[in-house]
Amino acid sequence: MTGNDIEKLIKLVSKLPSLGTRSARRIVLQLIKKKESLFLPLIEAMTTVSDNIKTCDICGNFDTTSPCSICASQTRESQLLCVVQDVADLWAMERVSFFKGKYHVLGGILSALDGVVPEDLNIEQLMKRIPEEGIKEVILALPATVDGQITAHYLVSRLKQFEDVKVTTLAQGIPMGAELDYMDEGTIQLALNSRKQL
Repeated sequence: MTGNDIEKLIKLVSKLPSLGTRSARRIVLQLIKKKESLFLPLIEAMTTVSDNIKTCDICGNFDTTSPCSICASQTRESQLLCVVQDVADLWAMERVSFFKGKYHVLGGILSALDGVVPEDLNIEQLMKRIPEEGIKEVILALPATVDGQITAHYLVSRLKQFEDVKVTTLAQGIPMGAELDYMDEGTIQLALNSRKQL
């Protein structure tokens, strides 16, 4: 291993969210110092995940099987569907261990600035799931941002075709501009409890 190899590793680590070069340097140094107890097990775990990870054909979650363990579960409330922007938001909801329904990952939100249109998102699969799975309530757990609200309004207009389906959104507890992945469990639970119909 050369200095260039170490620099390459630092550059790769620094590309992870919330990490800069200095943080990446400290992480790499710690990995090198704890090669047997940390570095090698981390490599093994990352290789295993890389080799086995799948995207769920139903909801878009990451798991080692498709359908994922949530979609395949017989104990979840199958008529309750929570729509999230991405997998990080799904994992944030699961961290709370309060929501017992199923999920649908959009894979982003509508954005005129970034050129994201409805066809770029996993919306048609959502529309197919509602009658196929007998969904009775759709919870829109989207970011409290302008683009998040535009996406919610678009989905509400599309979901109106299903007259017996209640459409709700997370209410108080999620501040404007916040993302689910950064919320604590109590805040997410409060928002779920206080959801309102759209």
